[in-house]
Amino acid sequence: MNQNAVYVIGAGGHAKVVMHSLRRAGALVEAVFDDRSELWHSAFCGAPVLGPIERIVDMPSLPTVVAIGDNLCRRKIVERWNFEWFTLIDPQAVVMPDAEIGPGTVVFPGAIVQTGARLGRHVIVNNAATVDHDCTAGDYVHLAPGVHLAGKVTIEEGAFLGIGTAVIPNIKVGAWSLVGAGSAVVRDVPSGVVAYGNPARPRRARSDDDHFGPKH
Repeated sequence: MNQNAVYVIGAGGHAKVVMHSLRRAGALVEAVFDDRSELWHSAFCGAPVLGPIERIVDMPSLPTVVAIGDNLCRRKIVERWNFEWFTLIDPQAVVMPDAEIGPGTVVFPGAIVQTGARLGRHVIVNNAATVDHDCTAGDYVHLAPGVHLAGKVTIEEGAFLGIGTAVIPNIKVGAWSLVGAGSAVVRDVPSGVVAYGNPARPRRARSDDDHFGPKH
């Protein structure tokens, strides 16, 4: 088997982008796995969809990417399955040598991760998002396209920042909060809320109906 071979979990829109970045990085997508039975035994972006996620345990061991945008979905998969998680940095991303990147994290084209930044496990730094010096992003964080974090920002576990959000220096966004697209975050955001606006303000508690990115 090719030494650059990987598996991909997920066969939706987010996975399409992941697949292209994997190939640009020199990886070979050996197979795709998705729990939606209508996709089994079909092709997805040129790779076979072999079945549900549990099928991986019967396959030869390979590094695996969770290509699902929703933070809660990624966490559930990672907590259930003890696979070797593949860290993906697109060749057109810029990551400083001393930045810390956790396993399973994906950094997309045009993204910049600056010196001293620390990204946890299974973080998504989407297209053209920037993470300035000494920022911290906890496990399962998703920074949507065009998000900009100034220096020394802390984004706690599972938070989702919508497209085009800007965060000024030294701000903290609490765990599992959602910040709406285009927001300007100039004050700390507590955990477990939905916040948006310019300036961003907490509007309500997060509910089970709120999604942390695309679910497929």
